[in-house]
Amino acid sequence: MLEKGSVARSDDKPSMAIVVGLGNPGSKYERTRHNIGFDCLNRLSQRTGISVPQAKFEGQFVKGRIDGRDVCLVWPMTYMNLSGRCVAQFARFYKVKSEDVLVICDDLSLPLGKLRIRKSGSSGGQKGLGDIIQAMGTQEIPRLRIGIDATPPDWDTADYVLSKFSNAERLIVDEGLSRAGEAIATWLKEGVDQAMNAFNRDSQKPT
Repeated sequence: MLEKGSVARSDDKPSMAIVVGLGNPGSKYERTRHNIGFDCLNRLSQRTGISVPQAKFEGQFVKGRIDGRDVCLVWPMTYMNLSGRCVAQFARFYKVKSEDVLVICDDLSLPLGKLRIRKSGSSGGQKGLGDIIQAMGTQEIPRLRIGIDATPPDWDTADYVLSKFSNAERLIVDEGLSRAGEAIATWLKEGVDQAMNAFNRDSQKPT
């Protein structure tokens, strides 16, 4: 459970973690496929009762604790393709290692609402994640991908990722976002390997 408060660090406690949700700022892009990272962070913030975001380093952020872990939630306001400069500034300011930064983003290669967690690797074509990798100078950055389905025939991919979910799709997305919140809490408390083992299953429904 998240607790409000300032960062308290000591040698026997894990360092601060940064959780980044990717998306584009402005009402035009709200609740679009490309903004699913923003949606995920919004839900996490609301569910845990963190205060209204503040502005810093070309982004918005809130800071608190989840299960005893200091955490900073970050919404880059630079537009998707320039997310790296915001994230790198937060990481430098709070002296957070790349392995303690979790990036949440959309994924065209995953079925709608399906989760995939990785501890490192290439961007896979996700330009926001790619810019973060470049700005941080490493691929060793954990990422939580949330499926938005492949681009349908006769659709331009740029138009598709900026389209909104249908009502039926939103039900699936909301379920995926709920599980994403659980995955983030697991990553913060138990680490990336445990989160991968628990949430990278073919079935995303609890048994």
